[in-house]
Amino acid sequence: MKPLFRLVAGVAMAMTLGTAAQAGPRLDRIMDSQTIRVGTPGDYRPFAIKTDKGYEGHDIDVIEAMAKVLGVKVDYVQTSWPNLLKDLQADKFDVAVGGITRNVARIKVVDMLPGYAPFGKVALVRKDQASKYKSVDDLNQASVRVIKNPGGTNEAFVLENLKKAKVSTHEKNAEIPALIAEGKGDVMITETYEALHYSKADPRLAAVFVENPLTPENQLGFMLPVDDADYVRLMNFAWDLLDDREVLEDAEDRWLD
Repeated sequence: MKPLFRLVAGVAMAMTLGTAAQAGPRLDRIMDSQTIRVGTPGDYRPFAIKTDKGYEGHDIDVIEAMAKVLGVKVDYVQTSWPNLLKDLQADKFDVAVGGITRNVARIKVVDMLPGYAPFGKVALVRKDQASKYKSVDDLNQASVRVIKNPGGTNEAFVLENLKKAKVSTHEKNAEIPALIAEGKGDVMITETYEALHYSKADPRLAAVFVENPLTPENQLGFMLPVDDADYVRLMNFAWDLLDDREVLEDAEDRWLD
């Protein structure tokens, strides 16, 4: 069966809740089981956060909508930032979501869906100290306590650019803003949207460098394994369909505005 015909067949079967698509092994498995496994650290507002009721956030809304396009249900798999790439490559899930930065290092070994949520690295600090931070040099001082989460691009930025600062690691990313607000640290390096979320939620906090980020603009993206080209094409089809139907815009309006 030619690749294009296989893709069309896969789309048709997904859209009509039919039998398993005659496509690559991963896509066949997803259609046979009627389940797509979604990996996420679940600690990054407003993209994906694990609560007592399950998972919620921008990426959760989008992946749930994509699953409906495919005609399958979602099975969430807990992962972590240090293990995110390794777990995807170990076939623990079919797609990774939750505020994942698109970069060369990842694209070398995985595929990623189209970028969304343009951002730069910024700093989350206490509001009463916000005026003192005007440059990277202001952050990179021995008197500045930086709390980082392990395993992601925020940690990479801290290790590369804040070598003079007093850096500590906290495993649970979602707990770091409260530590900053309580004075147990001074700075959290994160992306624009997370910093804005927490600065709006907690009046003790402020997001600095939002207008002039510490890094060039980048985007986030859903991460896919590269072992099944048919699956990757179908996921791109689902993404484009949701874009055409303004589902992506609705998710952005709900979570990112």
